[in-house]
Amino acid sequence: MSKDDAFAADLLRGHTDTIVLGVLRRGDRYGFEIYKTIRDATGGDHEIKEATLYATYRRLEKDGLVESYWGDETQGGRRKYYRITDAGRAVYKNNVAAWVATRRIIDSLLDVKES
Repeated sequence: MSKDDAFAADLLRGHTDTIVLGVLRRGDRYGFEIYKTIRDATGGDHEIKEATLYATYRRLEKDGLVESYWGDETQGGRRKYYRITDAGRAVYKNNVAAWVATRRIIDSLLDVKES
């Protein structure tokens, strides 16, 4: 991993909660499905380790931002699904607003022009 990759990974790691909440805004998902959605959304350029994600799910649930429930699977094992709560939607909205403001400041400090 290059220094650039490590920097990007560190930046993304700080936003794991918001990324997961964003995925769940589109509908309930089970754990591995969230992992695949994130990986696929980046064309495979970014993956969040499953262990990190499961720790995130536990933290988000403890904080009341998501709820979990067991699916009624007709094939294979039962899956634990996650659903975003109203509190989770509010945190997501605030985090995205903070990210947009931060990005605007950093872009201006780095003299980055949008094309």
